[in-house]
Order: sequence, then structure tokens, then C-alpha cells
Amino acid sequence: MYFPTADITCNPLLPFATAVAVSFFTSMGGVSGAFLLLPFQMSVLGYTNPSVSATNQFYNIVACPSGVIRYWKEGRLVIPIATTIAIGTLPGVFIGAVIRINFLPNPSYFKVFAGFVLLYIGLRMLLTMLKGKRSAAVAISDKTVTITENSSGRILFAFNGCDYSVVKRKLMLLSLAVGLVGGIYGIGGGAIMSPFLVSFFGLPVYVVAGATLMATALTSFGGVLFYSLLSLFYPGISVAPDVLLGLIIGAGGMVGMYFGARCQKHVPEKFIKGILILTLMIIAFRYITQVFF
Repeated sequence: MYFPTADITCNPLLPFATAVAVSFFTSMGGVSGAFLLLPFQMSVLGYTNPSVSATNQFYNIVACPSGVIRYWKEGRLVIPIATTIAIGTLPGVFIGAVIRINFLPNPSYFKVFAGFVLLYIGLRMLLTMLKGKRSAAVAISDKTVTITENSSGRILFAFNGCDYSVVKRKLMLLSLAVGLVGGIYGIGGGAIMSPFLVSFFGLPVYVVAGATLMATALTSFGGVLFYSLLSLFYPGISVAPDVLLGLIIGAGGMVGMYFGARCQKHVPEKFIKGILILTLMIIAFRYITQVFF
């Protein structure tokens, strides 16, 4: 099948099946899988023009709601955290989109940027896992989240016998920085935000997952709209998303995320993080070495 915006030809079952497999594992940690599907599109499918970032965010819009709904049904979706992240991330996504189009249109330079972003995420997740934060030790069955306070200054909630506190100001500032990187890379920021929430804020991954997926969907929606608007001012560059490819990959992600969210509480957190860290390191070093060596 030929995808005109992406200017590639491939069997649609390939991106669909890849999205199912990737999103199944990554959604357990509150990550949509877009950060892995982007290098797949670039390296395997040969989709290297700037619109790949917009297509990746379009994937988030289609795929994330199924995982969010599953976490919501299980009572593990903290909506105040999700909305705070989205509000803080969105301005950064817009700025990142402008940087992506004007300063990183060359695939070689973009791969360097992508490689270092992936390397950072991998090292951050590895450090968090080695430290053995209390979130990694949480065992759940049918536990749900109880929000005890949602004021302008902080969010308090109880989960599995423990109390947690999040300062909204700090969360929004972090979200702004994450949104900038996410806007450039086309990942919505969830891949970076989730490890930060677990390591710096000390939140359990079983609670973080639903919130970051919801925030990723919301910010990606704004990112796609912004990329589509920018395409009107850059007629000579492919900026708008490839809707058909995004729908196919998104459908795969929708299936993978639903079952990933459903199976999450039965899978050890360290196992999930181990797979993600290994994959991140391999892709990061491949991108960096391809350009410099």
C-alpha cells in the first residue's frame, strides 16, 4: 500500500502488528510507545520527512484512549494529575513543533537528537529501577485510587495503603520542559514524564500509567492541530500527518494498549522496565553511531 504523505510503500499489517506489540508493553508503564514507533517509521518504513512527528502524535490520539478507559474502569486514573500535565505540556509541544520544522528538517540531525533523547530516557529509567523506589514494590490486586485533595497548590491521593502528594507548580514546570522535547520528537512527552513521576515524585507506576497516557492523548491532539496549521505556511515541506498511516498504526496501538493496561497489575514492574531500557539503549546507540561513525 502506498502512503502519499509519507511517500512510502509497505504492507499495512507490518505497522499494525508492530504497534500492537510495542504498545502492549509500553502502556503498562504509562508510555504510548510512540517514542519507539518513530524510529520504526524512520528506519524500517523509510518515513523521514518532518511530518513523521505529526503522524506519531496522530497515533497517540487514536491509540491512547483505549488504555485510559481501561485504567479508569479499574479506578487507577488520577485525572487531576493528567490535566495538570496536559496544561503544562501543551505550550512546550507548540514551541517544539516550530523547532522541529525550522531547525531539524534534516533526518541525520534529527536522528542525533532522537538518539540522545532515547539514551537519556533509558538511563533515567535504569537509575530509577536500580534505586528500587517504593513504587516498584507496590503489589496490587483490585486497589483503587482515592483523591483526598485537589486544590490549586497540590494533589493528594491514597493508593494501596499509602498517601501521595504532588505539588502542581513543580509538576507544571516539569511538564513544560518535557513538552518542548516531546513536541520536537513527536512523542507527546509521556515517555519522558512517566519515569520522572516515578523517580522524582515517588509515585507508583500503577497510578502514573493512566494519567500519563491521558495527558499524552490531550497534548498530542493539540500537537496535531498545530502541525496541520503550520503546514499552511510551509507548502514545500511535508508537515501535516499522514492520516491513513496514523490510523493503521493507531488501531494497532489501540489493541495493544487495552490489553497492556488490563494485564499491567499481573506483570512485575522490573520486567517491564527491563524490556524498555534494553530497547531504548539499542536504538539510541544505533542512531548516534550512524551519524558520527
